[in-house]
Amino acid sequence: MTEFKKVDIILPICNPDERTVQAVKRLLKQNYPVNRIYIFHTDKGMFPKELETLSEIIHITHIRPEQFDHGGTRHQGAMISHAEFLIYMTQDALPVNEKLVENLMKAFEDERVGAAYARQLPASDCGAIERFTRNFNYPAESRVKSEEDLAELGIKTYFCSNTCAAYRKSVYMSLGGFETKIIFNEDMIMAGRIIQSGYKIAYAADAQVIHSHHDGCLKLFKRNFDMAVSQTEHPEIFEGVPSEKEGIKLVKQTFGYLLKNGKPWLIVRLFLQSGFKYLGYKMGRNYRRLPRQVVMRCTMNPGYWGSGQ
Repeated sequence: MTEFKKVDIILPICNPDERTVQAVKRLLKQNYPVNRIYIFHTDKGMFPKELETLSEIIHITHIRPEQFDHGGTRHQGAMISHAEFLIYMTQDALPVNEKLVENLMKAFEDERVGAAYARQLPASDCGAIERFTRNFNYPAESRVKSEEDLAELGIKTYFCSNTCAAYRKSVYMSLGGFETKIIFNEDMIMAGRIIQSGYKIAYAADAQVIHSHHDGCLKLFKRNFDMAVSQTEHPEIFEGVPSEKEGIKLVKQTFGYLLKNGKPWLIVRLFLQSGFKYLGYKMGRNYRRLPRQVVMRCTMNPGYWGSGQ
């Protein structure tokens, strides 16, 4: 690739730690030049001073916790960027090597690709269930998805993750950008609009970050509750492409993986976690029927409901 496009990275952070600093350092060492790194810091606790002095291309904006929004804060970054391509990342996504940006940008050689997302590899301390989930959602083979894949892939056609995802800004802006008030799932909603507009979503398996979770049952419940709320509020994207089928497929394949690899004792945990995820999803889908105090106990994002939603 001989011609470098202008690329900015937009990174919302909260309670940053040494891993965040390491992630930024690796972004500064990419083979493909990064124009600017825009950091939006939600003021909670200490802020690593090292981030302020690492490079002149880093621009830091401090915001109050009540100002943060999954879509709105990220869109704020898009509005101050003058780059042709935007890469969104989360603070716990650690680039595997110096080719992350380069490999994401290769996907855009196809002019119809509106967004590309990276492969998420499990961390070394990742548990067996989460490790399989990472490999299930982020396989070793790259793929470009379009509207023609809906019959085969269903909800996976719209799958995209702002843990590490790049967007062609012209397409992003033509579709209105991320919504400025959204509970969760801003990446898949935008991906759905990209697909429905005739563009494509690329999964770039050779663009890799280390990113996995250690979520307990309650957090899984809340995450799936908020995901289901976002789907319920956007029937224009998710109606007719339910998530349950993909969830059942994941449980069945994880069950087989645990048996095959001699970890049958983890099956109880698998079913417990899956039960909490499903319950959270079903309650989120029906959140309008729930009392507000119940909703506030179910959500990961209580600030979203402050406007009386």
